[in-house]
Amino acid sequence: MLGSAHHYAVRLEWIGARGVGTTGYRDYDRTHVVRADGLPDLPGTADPTFHGERDRWNPEQLLLAALAQCHMLSYLHVAVRNDVVVTGYADDAEGTLRLNADHSGEFVEAVLRPRVLLADESQRDLADALHADAHAVCFIARSVNFPVRTVPAPPAA
Repeated sequence: MLGSAHHYAVRLEWIGARGVGTTGYRDYDRTHVVRADGLPDLPGTADPTFHGERDRWNPEQLLLAALAQCHMLSYLHVAVRNDVVVTGYADDAEGTLRLNADHSGEFVEAVLRPRVLLADESQRDLADALHADAHAVCFIARSVNFPVRTVPAPPAA
């Protein structure tokens, strides 16, 4: 498996032409569908700030979701390797996108706030420290060019 390549494929279909296409900036909508074989369709759009729909996923949310998912999966992996039994996990992740004068933009930071429930609370210090190990092996965090911080939050009471 070391050095092996894994390939992924999705199909994207824009469905927002409204019969007139891109005749004007406000003449089309940003709705689209993301598809992958064997999976449910994912309804997409732009952020509402950029003329998107509130009831569909936007790329910024999906990027943040990918970071949070990857961290969780990496964390569960390192927990097993360190004999830490995780019984629950939730994350309230946030990202910051900066817009530039030339109408471009980029994420400048993401903050993950995982709340981890443990079978043995006496392992809390080790469990919190494992977030650094999870970050180091997270495929998505290693692939972005902006900081991804992890701030463990106390488990919900």
